[in-house]
Amino acid sequence: MTVQGIILSPDLDGDRTWRIGDYVKRGGYDALKKIIADKIPADQIIGEVKKSALRGRGGAGFPTGLKWSFMPRAFPGAKYLACNSDEGEPGTFKDRDILRYNPHTVIEGMIIAGYAMGCERGYNYIHGEIFEVYERFEEALQEARDAGLLGKNILGSDFSFELYAHHGYGAYICGEETALLESIEGKKGQPRFKPPFPASFGLYGKPTTINNTETFASIPFIIREGGDAFLALGKPNNGGTKLFSVSGHVNKPGNFEIPLGTPFSTLLEMAGGVRGGRKLKAVIPGGSSAPVLPGSVMMDCTMDYDSISKAGSMLGSGAVIVMDESTCMVKALERLSYFYFEESCGQCTPCREGTGWLYRVVHRIENGLGRPDDLDLLNSVTTNIMGRTICALGDAASMPVQSFVKHFGEEFAFHIEHKKCLVPKDVQHEGSKIYVA
Repeated sequence: MTVQGIILSPDLDGDRTWRIGDYVKRGGYDALKKIIADKIPADQIIGEVKKSALRGRGGAGFPTGLKWSFMPRAFPGAKYLACNSDEGEPGTFKDRDILRYNPHTVIEGMIIAGYAMGCERGYNYIHGEIFEVYERFEEALQEARDAGLLGKNILGSDFSFELYAHHGYGAYICGEETALLESIEGKKGQPRFKPPFPASFGLYGKPTTINNTETFASIPFIIREGGDAFLALGKPNNGGTKLFSVSGHVNKPGNFEIPLGTPFSTLLEMAGGVRGGRKLKAVIPGGSSAPVLPGSVMMDCTMDYDSISKAGSMLGSGAVIVMDESTCMVKALERLSYFYFEESCGQCTPCREGTGWLYRVVHRIENGLGRPDDLDLLNSVTTNIMGRTICALGDAASMPVQSFVKHFGEEFAFHIEHKKCLVPKDVQHEGSKIYVA
């Protein structure tokens, strides 16, 4: 696994980069100390975050500063923060590395957010299948408490903030923000109807702001160096750097932190290029729920929210799944469809029943039992799922199907007509070998 970085993952070749002493040497907690010493107003902090053009790194890309401004500071009761570290999107593995190698930047970011929004308590919801990361984050929390940086009267001020790690249970649906809140409350992790939105009715019925791990991790740099400095690293409306999890048919899979707006070709080169010198066939640029793009289209894109959206997909979580010419797109979609069928929480009929339909239809096409009207059926089912569910899981299951059929329809048609794959089995077998740079 390759890890390269600028802000979120600097100097990660050290032996104990996750320890508070190492973090402080890198300028850690300077932003928090500056806020406390200078008594910087909350509005000024939120203003810097807005100026930075930091957009939510969990998938939606919503402006972080604007989201923070929704929190009702004058609310007389408790208000909460929640960090979404439930990294269950296939192809995504960046947040766990932030927590594994640089957990204090998340802690400092959440403390600053608590100060800016008037919250005294926060929770970091950590994916249930990475328990060693949960344990490391707990150790980091205790280091911060022992240093007087977390808890009552932080650094001798009248500001108090407590932060807890919450161990999830590996359910993909708990990555949806309201299902995450339900899980923290001890309930079954299922999405809530919106409105009301978490900013007015969140955790325990109180105002709550939820951000992704990487989003909180970006905050210390923004406060320490200024919103303009963060914005300058990226491009207008796409401030700063972003971690991309590159996997699939590349020579050097791993996490790469690059400025937003970097050409995809540069990122692909950083990942060692397509393995074995093969031709690039397709790329899913933002995690398994993002629409797939042909390789030729992707090579003209830059890695930022606007460019990927214009090309017809989403930057999403930043999980870049690379597929070379040995890939059978029907088989790839079958695997994705099975995942969403298995992970649907079952609360909404269109998603509960529709994801099963999608999987079964793609499964029969892949296994030589496809019917002439199956492509029309797939499009019909996705149309009847999208926009008709409480959360976006139904859309997440539908968008890959629509895009695979749109861009690689000839492969599906070949499967249906000839009862076999357009990509020869020997090519698929050869392509399954792992090439090491």
